[in-house]
Amino acid sequence: MVVDYRINEDEFHKISLLDCDFFIRKPPDPDNDVYDFREMYVTPPDTDIYSIPRVLAPMPQKYIRCAMSDYGCYNVTEPPIDAPRDPMACFSFLQVFLTKHYRNRRLGDPEFVLDFEEIYVIDSKTKSITRAKVIVTAPGGRDRDRKNDLLVIRDKGTSFKIIHASEKNDPTTVIEREEWVKTREDMERHLRKLRDFSVSNWF
Repeated sequence: MVVDYRINEDEFHKISLLDCDFFIRKPPDPDNDVYDFREMYVTPPDTDIYSIPRVLAPMPQKYIRCAMSDYGCYNVTEPPIDAPRDPMACFSFLQVFLTKHYRNRRLGDPEFVLDFEEIYVIDSKTKSITRAKVIVTAPGGRDRDRKNDLLVIRDKGTSFKIIHASEKNDPTTVIEREEWVKTREDMERHLRKLRDFSVSNWF
């Protein structure tokens, strides 16, 4: 829904994605990491046509501190001349993750840690925001030492799991496992083509 007024963008966190700009109310704070999810807008890239974004999950009803990270896309093709935003530029973000500070502690607090159980996902394509569904396998329950938490994000930013840091695999193992899965999928697609015909056109 397009609104019939303009906002003061200086009072909002502006999050630039590939397909849109997302605005979340920014309460005054020296750390610049406080978000008020009760007022949000979305616009086409670099325009002032403000709309209410799609909200796909309940949002916090009070100020919270969040750290921002992104899931990027790198397109090696030449962009159209009239592209609103060059995919090769820094605006090639498909998703942005806002992760709550545990117990809203400031970044400089000696006990600061991120609360991986509370992550908000802003999606460029659907112009929406939701709360991630996070699976927790780290031992200790809610009273565990969260400094030992390790967040694993898979399936193009749709699968979230918290494991203990001791379960971390080295990069080589992860790459080999992912390549093996992809190789099997590619081979299965190839064999399926042969099985789908009574007489293969390869012979």
